[in-house]
Amino acid sequence: MKDLFGQAILDFQTNNSPEDLITETNISEADEMSVDYLFRGYNDMPKLEKKALQLAKGKILDVGCGAGSHSLYLLEKGFEVTAIDISPNAIKACQLRGVKNARVQNLLDVENDPSESEQVKQKFDTILLLMNGTGIFGTLAETSKYLQKLKSLLNPNGQILIDSSDIIYMFDEDEDGSFLVPANGYYGELTFTVSYKGQTEDTFPWLYLDYNTLQNAAHANGLECELVIEGKHYDYLAKLSH
Repeated sequence: MKDLFGQAILDFQTNNSPEDLITETNISEADEMSVDYLFRGYNDMPKLEKKALQLAKGKILDVGCGAGSHSLYLLEKGFEVTAIDISPNAIKACQLRGVKNARVQNLLDVENDPSESEQVKQKFDTILLLMNGTGIFGTLAETSKYLQKLKSLLNPNGQILIDSSDIIYMFDEDEDGSFLVPANGYYGELTFTVSYKGQTEDTFPWLYLDYNTLQNAAHANGLECELVIEGKHYDYLAKLSH
C-alpha cells in the first residue's frame, strides 16, 4: 500500500503542498476530492455524522478515523477516544492534531484475548464507523467476520454507530422500473482506485450496504439493528447493539 490517501491528509496537516485526491470506482468516473473536507469541523459535517457524534457515549473507538475530525470533536467534549486507521500517514496527522491515542491498526487486529479477564479486555461503549463505515468490510462475504469482531469489542449496553448508502441509484433502470444490477455478486461491492500527486494506489474493495442487507447481516450475527436517521441521498446511519 502506497498510503496515498494518508499522504494527502498528512500533506494538508503539514502544509506540504496538498493537492486534490482523485477517486474512481468500477462503476463511476474519476472524481476530485478536496482533502480539506476531511478536516471539517462539527458545523460542516453532514447530519448523519452529527447525529452519530451526539449519540456517542462512554469509552469510544473511532474505526477508520482518517484525519481524526470525529475523534477531535469527541475529545473536546471530554470523552476517552481511541482512534485507529490502517494508514500510517493519517495517524501521524491525527497525532499532530492532538488525537494522542491514535494508532495504526486494522480493526480485525484490535486485541481482545478471550483468555483475559473481563477487566483487562479492551472493550468500548461506542464504536464509530463513519463516512461509509461499511466500506472497510470490503465485500458482503467478509461482513460477518467484521460484525463478529465489532460485537466482541462492545461493552454490555454498548453500541456500534455505522453509516452507509444504498447505491442502487447509480444503476440504470429498465422499462418496468427494475434496476440493471450485475447478475453475479452484490451491487454494493465496488472496487476503488485512489490517485494523488501523479501516483495511483493499488485497487481495493469497498462495500456500500443498503439498510436491509445490513440489518439482515446484523441479525445473523446476533446483533440488533436500528435505523437512526436517513440522509438526503440514499444514505443512512444505523445503530447496532447486543
